[in-house]
Amino acid sequence: MKKHRPLPTTEHSNRRSKNIDRLSTAQIVELINSEDMLVVPAVGKERKKIAVAVDVIVEHFRKGGRLFYVGAGTSGRLGVLDASECPPTFGVSPKLVQGIIAGGRRALVRAVEGAEDNANNGAREVIKRGVCNKDVVVGIAACGLTPYVRGALRQARKLKAGTIFITCAPESVKGIPARIIINPVVGPEIITGSTRMKAGTATKLVLNILTTTAMIKMGKVYGNLMVDLTATNNKLRDRSVRIVVGMTGLSRTKAAKLLERAQGKVKAAIVMHFRKINLHQAITVLDECGQSLRKAIKEGK
Repeated sequence: MKKHRPLPTTEHSNRRSKNIDRLSTAQIVELINSEDMLVVPAVGKERKKIAVAVDVIVEHFRKGGRLFYVGAGTSGRLGVLDASECPPTFGVSPKLVQGIIAGGRRALVRAVEGAEDNANNGAREVIKRGVCNKDVVVGIAACGLTPYVRGALRQARKLKAGTIFITCAPESVKGIPARIIINPVVGPEIITGSTRMKAGTATKLVLNILTTTAMIKMGKVYGNLMVDLTATNNKLRDRSVRIVVGMTGLSRTKAAKLLERAQGKVKAAIVMHFRKINLHQAITVLDECGQSLRKAIKEGK
């Protein structure tokens, strides 16, 4: 007789919310908030694995590789969200971090029924993106079972890409085709199976840590300042000026003029100021210093 796979934790019924429909509004909010408090400690228990995953991503970035998130539903949307936020925050190409969601762009705003059930489609998408051994593929599936994601990871392994998997279901960890498995166990959801809640929050936290830490290691941050940001709106243009003012001591007017000469490139503007060089020279210096602003400034003193 074929053994049944254990029901994932994400599908268990939460005994604390079994009568949630009988509670007052304030009680429901309090209960949801109390469950959300379990998420951060669960992610914290996985910090060593997350750190290993970051080092793998950075290693592949330094070889000219890319990072791909693959997921379905909420998991897929979170991957696309994190990927889309990297270019404006860290000034990287949209190709460096990419999100793949089962069902394509339409699935970002509307459920595409059955899209997650085809493992071959996941594999085909990995091939379509030209994934190779320089790249890293991160599979995201709250329940750990999504065929589309597993198919993508299996194909990524065949192509000798780095493989990482994020799931909130400990029952599904065995047999996952990934080198590193990050498994924050947040327990059953307030509404049974609604992984857009605790599991989604845990996933978002993990993705934030992966890309933010990787970008810090890649020299995209100086101190706690996003010195490689792309100023695409007034808020970011103002932030660029404030960063230059804070690091150079220049007035806002002079900082704005310096940024104009640097074509809006914050990091280059700062190097231009401290080393008294032009934009072309500043870009060359940064390249020679591996894009490390701290090193570029230090070597000029």
